[in-house]
Amino acid sequence: MFSWILALLLALFVFGLTSAWLWMIKRRKTETQHGLAALAGMRWREFSQIVRRAMGEQRGLRDLSGEDSSDRGTSSDFLMERDGQRWLLSCKHGRAYRIGAPAITELGAALHLTGATAGILITEGRVERDGLAAAEKESIEVLDGRVLWQVLAPCVPADMRTMVEGIARREAVRQTGIAALGALAVGLLAGLGYMTLQVDQNLTTRAADASVAAASPAPAPRPAPATAAPAQAPAKSEPAATATLAAPAPAASAPAAAATPAAARVDKAAAADLQEDPDPDTLLRYQQAVSKKLAATPGVISGVWLTRSTLSIERSADDATVWPLICREVEHYPALRTVRIQLNPRPGTGEPVRWRQCRTF
Repeated sequence: MFSWILALLLALFVFGLTSAWLWMIKRRKTETQHGLAALAGMRWREFSQIVRRAMGEQRGLRDLSGEDSSDRGTSSDFLMERDGQRWLLSCKHGRAYRIGAPAITELGAALHLTGATAGILITEGRVERDGLAAAEKESIEVLDGRVLWQVLAPCVPADMRTMVEGIARREAVRQTGIAALGALAVGLLAGLGYMTLQVDQNLTTRAADASVAAASPAPAPRPAPATAAPAQAPAKSEPAATATLAAPAPAASAPAAAATPAAARVDKAAAADLQEDPDPDTLLRYQQAVSKKLAATPGVISGVWLTRSTLSIERSADDATVWPLICREVEHYPALRTVRIQLNPRPGTGEPVRWRQCRTF
């Protein structure tokens, strides 16, 4: 359940971040692009009227004379004034303009010729980096395609502005839908990846626990209860009682001798019940039993199962001594008779690692 909650939170985070970028940044860029295209498609007369209206409302500039300078072609310079100071307004109508330093220098020379104190360059195109540096030196303000739509948008016809904003809004809605699907896919992948990671960790933990259990030595046999010592103390003082109690001992050995064949039959029946193709849990139980028996075998330090079919042996005795003992424990289980046994070198020796099998297929 936690994995799906995490996936949902991740999907919401990705969707929110993407939506904010689409509506606050991408939508404005789209609106600017379509707005510049709409301005570039206007006739020069309409464009120049919008420019002078925007300059009058936003900068307080007005035409220096009553002459109509809107018929000077698609590239025109005209004078405006504010507070008694002249401003030279240069319009480069069209999106194809890439204006560099030479054009800015030429406009600066025109400023001095007309007596203007400052100038404004307006174009739907773009002023290059060297042109921007030259404009700063010549006291020329640049309004190119990067900012022109934001400056002129309040003065364009309402139907044009509505059309441009509608196009940008529809594009943002479409991209937001795509972003929602993408965020959902990211959330699903994150949830499934988290679940897979948890399963892998559980399997690794189980394998580590099984290896530790297989490597742990068998518990040492407990010493016999110390109750026999007090029982022998009064034996010296009461020889008659000792003789009386010792008499039934031979009789007790008879049931033990009779139980030996029965125990042998039980072991044979248990061996007959061992499976040649057991399920994974049963196989793991067989492997743990072999590891415990090998840990108690003289000359063998430990037996650890590296994989389902590989048993690693740490030993203190030579191969001739421990190999029969190892095979005796392994061959007891039909499913383990053909496993590969890795004989590691004895401590302090330069022996190589060896791989052997008690039986082959």
